[in-house]
Amino acid sequence: MRKLQLASTLAVLLVASPALAQEGGTQGQAGQHGQMADLSILPQGCRDAIQQSDASETMQGMDMSGMMGSMEGMNEAQQASMRAMMRMNVPMMATHTIKDPDLAFHCGMIAHHAGAIAMAEVELEYGDDEQSKAMAQKIIDAQGPEIEEMTAWVEENAGQQ
Repeated sequence: MRKLQLASTLAVLLVASPALAQEGGTQGQAGQHGQMADLSILPQGCRDAIQQSDASETMQGMDMSGMMGSMEGMNEAQQASMRAMMRMNVPMMATHTIKDPDLAFHCGMIAHHAGAIAMAEVELEYGDDEQSKAMAQKIIDAQGPEIEEMTAWVEENAGQQ
């Protein structure tokens, strides 16, 4: 029963529509024909741990086309924000399948910070308010080094717990 609940949760949270991937010019978030979701923003140690988790098979081949719907009617800033969020959501949710809590924390935060940076970059490109743009730059400046620090921890500790 728990695996069914996990599968349902992952299916709802891990899948973006092909339209989102197509409009964004990025790889699809959920693989087709049994391929793993795009976890490329994560270090290899995180990807390996996700693949070894009990939920790895659940994530394989998920395709709930249209879950996010089309981005028709959204302006450029909205579309850029949506793409940034979806690049973060899939990997971030996948890290919750990692059994080791310390590794799951670092991997999840790497994805979360990468998403924050991507959203901040959208603000810098499309925003008008100088205070908001300053906050966006502050996020980029702070979270980039934190990603590097957490990635180093993953490289040093993944597979040791």
